[in-house]
Amino acid sequence: MKLLKCLGSYIITFLAYFLLCAFVITVSFLLFFWNFGEIDEARLHFTAIVTFCNVLFITLLFTVGDIIRRRFTVDRPVKEIQEVLDRLTNGDYSARVSESFIAGKYSKFGDIAESINDLAAELSGVETLRADFISNVSHELKTPLAVMQNYGTMLQQPGLPEEKRMEYAKSVSDACRRLAHLITNILKLNKLENQQIFPTVAEYDLSEQVVECLLQFENTWEKKNIDIETDIPDGVRIRADAELLTLVWNNLLSNAFKFTGEGGTVGVYLSTDEKYAIVKVSDTGCGMKPEVGAHIFDKFYQGDTSHATQGNGLGLALVKRVVGIMQGEIGVESVYGQGSTFTVKIRRC
Repeated sequence: MKLLKCLGSYIITFLAYFLLCAFVITVSFLLFFWNFGEIDEARLHFTAIVTFCNVLFITLLFTVGDIIRRRFTVDRPVKEIQEVLDRLTNGDYSARVSESFIAGKYSKFGDIAESINDLAAELSGVETLRADFISNVSHELKTPLAVMQNYGTMLQQPGLPEEKRMEYAKSVSDACRRLAHLITNILKLNKLENQQIFPTVAEYDLSEQVVECLLQFENTWEKKNIDIETDIPDGVRIRADAELLTLVWNNLLSNAFKFTGEGGTVGVYLSTDEKYAIVKVSDTGCGMKPEVGAHIFDKFYQGDTSHATQGNGLGLALVKRVVGIMQGEIGVESVYGQGSTFTVKIRRC
């Protein structure tokens, strides 16, 4: 079928050139002999044969030249682009169109080739994220499940002392809580990324919200003897989704208290400029190295593996997504061994 289409295309090309050449050459001969007055039959017959041969030769020459031109300037790049698209369809996201098509040699297809390469790179990145996501989810789910299985088995031992039984039961309960927290965060992040959660925007008092979120951690800072520094002026109002931003402040404060040791300091500051309300949450915890800070908002990224058991690497990914939905900005400044400061900017009313 493909061969018939190709043959049909060549025949149509030949006929088009034949008709064009026949018209041009015939008219040229007629005009040339017009000046000689009447043309006898023998000369007319000879002229017709010469004209036909010339038309046939020039048509064949043009047709062959056009076929060669199309093979190198059209068929070849189209074939390579089709091969790349077939590989992408089959899941090979390493496929790329040759640089020669983008560099200008085949300028007609340069933009198409560049777009396909950009698409392939994006698909490759998405596939890598998907594979990492599945791997990380599997690992994160296995850890609490293994804890529950181990301590559940130990709880079945006959004659287990009450003290041990309570200890094992608490470990099972903590693992269940961690598993539930992980699943909740996965579902929230999935809904946010797929725009299944639509923000309910309303004007409210940000100062009051930040104070309320901070007070929820009162037991934590008293238990760890952490000093609290605050600078939260009254009456700072914004227009945003209060419930989603509560998730942001709770995550940032939870991390600050989690990574700050006994006797450390956690600071919460609220200020404004012409466009934004600016919330800063600082701590005197372990801090981060620059390479860790560059990826701290990535899903499942936990930075220092010595603290990996304290979280699942989803909280800050949620925070960044929520801030993005609110058309705000978030950043972090950190000094390894000294602490971190997270800054969130939300548009004012």
